Amino acid sequence: MLLSILVTILFFFHSPPISAVDPPSINGHDDPRTYIIHMDHESKPSIFPSHRLWYETSLLSITASDASAGADIIHTYSTVFHGFSARLSTSAAASFASLPGVISLIPELIRHPSTTRSPEFLGLSGHHHSHHPSPSTGSLLSESDFGSDLVIAVIDTGIWPERRSFSDSGLGPVPAKWRGSCEVGIRCNRKLVGARFFSGGYESATGRMNESAEIRSPRDTDGHGTHTASIAAGRYAFPASSLGYAKGLAAGMAPKARLAVYKVCWAAGCFDSDILAAFDAALADGADVISLSVGGAVVPYHLDAIAVAAFTSAEHGIFVSASAGNGGPAPLSVTNVAPWLTTVGAGSLDRDFPADVRLADGRTVPGVSVYGGPDLPHGRFFPLVYSSAAGDGYSSSLCLEGSLNPSSTAGKIVVCDRGVNSRAAKGEVVRKAGGIGMILANGVFDGEGLVADCHVLPATAVGATSGEIIRKYITSSTPSSPAMATIVFHGTRLGIHPAPIVAAFSARGPNPQSPDILKPDIIAPGLNILAAWPDNVGPAGIPSDHRQTEFNILSGTSMACPHVSGLAALLKAAHPEWSPASIRSALMTTAYTKDNRNKTMLDESSGNSSTVFDYGAGHVDPQRAMDPGLIYDLTETDYINFLCNLNYTSDSIKTITRRSADCRGARRAGHAGNLNYPSMASVFVIDGKKKRRSTHFIRTVTNVGGGAAVYKAEIEGDGIMVEPKELVFRRNGQKLSFLVRVEVDLKEELPAGSSRVSSGSLTWTDGRHSVKSPIVVTVQTPL
Repeated sequence: MLLSILVTILFFFHSPPISAVDPPSINGHDDPRTYIIHMDHESKPSIFPSHRLWYETSLLSITASDASAGADIIHTYSTVFHGFSARLSTSAAASFASLPGVISLIPELIRHPSTTRSPEFLGLSGHHHSHHPSPSTGSLLSESDFGSDLVIAVIDTGIWPERRSFSDSGLGPVPAKWRGSCEVGIRCNRKLVGARFFSGGYESATGRMNESAEIRSPRDTDGHGTHTASIAAGRYAFPASSLGYAKGLAAGMAPKARLAVYKVCWAAGCFDSDILAAFDAALADGADVISLSVGGAVVPYHLDAIAVAAFTSAEHGIFVSASAGNGGPAPLSVTNVAPWLTTVGAGSLDRDFPADVRLADGRTVPGVSVYGGPDLPHGRFFPLVYSSAAGDGYSSSLCLEGSLNPSSTAGKIVVCDRGVNSRAAKGEVVRKAGGIGMILANGVFDGEGLVADCHVLPATAVGATSGEIIRKYITSSTPSSPAMATIVFHGTRLGIHPAPIVAAFSARGPNPQSPDILKPDIIAPGLNILAAWPDNVGPAGIPSDHRQTEFNILSGTSMACPHVSGLAALLKAAHPEWSPASIRSALMTTAYTKDNRNKTMLDESSGNSSTVFDYGAGHVDPQRAMDPGLIYDLTETDYINFLCNLNYTSDSIKTITRRSADCRGARRAGHAGNLNYPSMASVFVIDGKKKRRSTHFIRTVTNVGGGAAVYKAEIEGDGIMVEPKELVFRRNGQKLSFLVRVEVDLKEELPAGSSRVSSGSLTWTDGRHSVKSPIVVTVQTPL
């Protein structure tokens, strides 16, 4: 009875009537999908005793006459914003959007998940081996007490809590502020202080969970979440290795930091409604840092659930790091690009796992692998076959399931092209077809980027150039001189030069959403990273692999992101007064772009020098970040002005920030590039009217170097000017502003639709600190 009265009241307030709304449709269909519905919590009519009842009644009023829509709430949200998620037809969504109190409807996106050497390489071990010595006398680990009072929330595929990496031995009490808990099958301790799972969005979209393959629990059935969590905050574990590779002492970035895991990624992906619920819970539970190794399509910020959730997180003082994505080396592939997120690309360590191909004609072709089974017989060569000749063309060249003819592959080493199915799955296809080994060859697009995998048979990965050498060797063979080869595994090699390099897969700029903000922000180790792994998943990550290993080696910006999450926890512990923007600034302005040869870092895919669109500000240097000298701070008002200067509407800004914005003053004040960001980027379009144009960036820095200091400007690059050229600070905490003007020559002729990119930098130095900001200018012609 009460429900019917409430529905009647809601219809009375509802204006305009449902019939007045013209429902959108796609190709004539009105298929349901999940929407995240942002409500103005202050608009709740007083007759409703709770927000949830208001939501349920509002939902029922729309869906009661729509058989294609559901009437059930999936999640409610009360921290990142007030609202809920539900499955609606497009017509119901259009009707719902016009209800009083509805701020916005965000269509759900589906995302996907995109260390024995890392601490030492980053200078966080007992011995500082970084090739960029720190100016600081203190240790980041000791100054932060290894992050012991902070909680890192990892939003991923869950956790395998029994690993040594998650031991609470020697840890003090759980921080008193923590309000989280562990659910279903996970026992909390002083290390793992929270474990929850969110599957409502996944199950609503797909119908149900396959509980024979997945667990309705925070327990990890994939491995990705266990891996990323231990990178961020794994305890010291010795000995550690994966199938005998990468032996040593394993440790995360913040070994004493507490972990809270939120499982949102399932067999069909990571659904926005579940991700948002995890953010909502992490904020309510009391997290200090959120680590999100998940990426997807780039959409406007007000339609991006991750961007919306991360804004509230930053407002609450929570640092959010997110993976840049694995779409490299393609330009414009970077994801998670909101400026209140720290976007992390991937670089290499000074360690690799060589596994060479030796051809019978005497040539040796380099490759990489972490195959841990019995080697091929020493000194013996085996027939070599390119898989396109061993099956039915294209599918067999990729070694897709069922594509290989055993009569052509049995007892042979098979060359498989990279692409479509997973790298490890190709090896399983070869093994089932009787192959004795596999060479995984890059195509032209993949370039020379190599990833070491835990293969199920003797196998190695080779670059595009090497792959072509091997293919030509096969096609030029004759019956009297057949193609023969073997694979020789060399184990683990340290002290590699050059290092770091930008991983080929690491997503690249420019920023496809707002080119005035350089993304990625920084890079961190993400290539061939050893970290914890669950018992129930083989190291190859395929169903047929039943091997068990405590640690596994994976690659991706997914691995780079938690490095920065852990470092952010250390910095926040050492500097509790710093905002998320201050921490990002410290990491960016102290990053380096030179490798251990003292040359510009290379791009793994091409072998050429990398650029700011590949690495952003550079590679993280934690020791320097502890004492950056100056920081570029940001407030919520700064971000709102940024959105105003991108011409976002007041309603769109309210979706992100939960408050109305008057953009008139902000738009008069400048342009989107004037956000007080540690990097500077601008795009000039040749219009034939002016031969020379300029833009300016206004920046404000805060002195955190410890006292009075004089900083002088050093400029690299043409057409860059700064005023004033000297900043005189009288005290710690003082803020001073400066202006950077960039002029470009537009006389040159460029083909339609093409562009020219030039970069430089501004470095403020007081003789002890170097505070560096990249500056990138793009000149382009319209199509």
